[in-house]
Amino acid sequence: MKIKKIHIAFFAVLLIGAMLMNACSSLRNFTNPPKAWSGETKIKSVLPGYDQAKKTVFVIADHQLTGMFDMLAPFYLFNATEKANVYIVAKDKTPILIKRDLFVMPQLSFKEADSMKLKADVIVIPALSIRDEHQDTLLISWIKKHFTPATKMLTICDGASTGAATGLYDGKSITAHASDYEGIKVHFDKPIWVQNVTVTKAGNLFSTAGVSNAVEGSLLVIEELFGAANCKKVAIAVNYPHAETRLAHQSIALDGGDKFAAAKKVFLKKNRRIGILLENGMDEFTLATILDTYSRTFPSSFKTYILHDSTVVTKYGLSFIYTGNNEIKGLYELHLAMPASFSNEDAIYFKGIKTVQYDTLQKEYLFNTCLKRIGELYGRSFENFVKISLDYN
Repeated sequence: MKIKKIHIAFFAVLLIGAMLMNACSSLRNFTNPPKAWSGETKIKSVLPGYDQAKKTVFVIADHQLTGMFDMLAPFYLFNATEKANVYIVAKDKTPILIKRDLFVMPQLSFKEADSMKLKADVIVIPALSIRDEHQDTLLISWIKKHFTPATKMLTICDGASTGAATGLYDGKSITAHASDYEGIKVHFDKPIWVQNVTVTKAGNLFSTAGVSNAVEGSLLVIEELFGAANCKKVAIAVNYPHAETRLAHQSIALDGGDKFAAAKKVFLKKNRRIGILLENGMDEFTLATILDTYSRTFPSSFKTYILHDSTVVTKYGLSFIYTGNNEIKGLYELHLAMPASFSNEDAIYFKGIKTVQYDTLQKEYLFNTCLKRIGELYGRSFENFVKISLDYN
């Protein structure tokens, strides 16, 4: 029996290792890869508003798969300045896959952005579906066309591969997720690859380490564009836990011990079915933090629910589309990002299911809230595994 358990643990470590080939993306994507959008969407395409008195921020997206927190955290933070036109921009208006059965509509296609004659003050590049040398040439050329000497560019996590592919970082410092760093670096030898920083800066070119450091990267660019007071306002809005934007970082890659901790959790703990209720007006930062953090705990499933429609519109106007079902059989717990909006009708629908509520007035950084609870549920070694997968060190 003891030998059998050792064999199970060994194969579990191998399985977890295979699933962690790209630590920047939510780990659940590798256990059972989700499918990109196919077919048409019924959401009416309307060009978003534009205020010429504000700066313009493009957040690049790829409909095949775009890093959830990498995309949504900068989108929220730049919007929170109230001084920027912030657009999620993609090759076309195909819904963007961020999680199984969950999509977000891009606000502008490349063609629409060009027709509006928009000039980018900031270009943000999240981790996209391709992270090696085989880049989308149309996407690369569009980014280069919109980059000027006055434009600030920020790559998030493994978005460093797309940034490096533009050639704009040649001879300039750049970084990436600690667990994916070597795998990306091998394809691009012209940038100066560095570690142990949350954010690199070379003139107007910025890059961040892993997923969680999208916050530091965004704050640093916000401070340069809009000043320290506005940066502080945005940091307070998300309960950022440091007085100044933190640049010191430990680039710790996932190792065999971390994978073994994950394997122990998967095979020796009870993996639960969990869910999150999506509602109109929810803020993008909270949604992305909960989804991206808990997706890394290897739940049996992590469903999103939209009860009264197939779409919700977030605080800053993003349309989220859910293509799954609202089956609750076997659901263990439901996460509520907006507990005050949880109606009596909702409570009846989810009767008997434990709720995990997030108080919008809480004074704790949401990553810390989620990680603390994960540690209490599954142990500190597994909490550390999740932290490293987020590059939150």
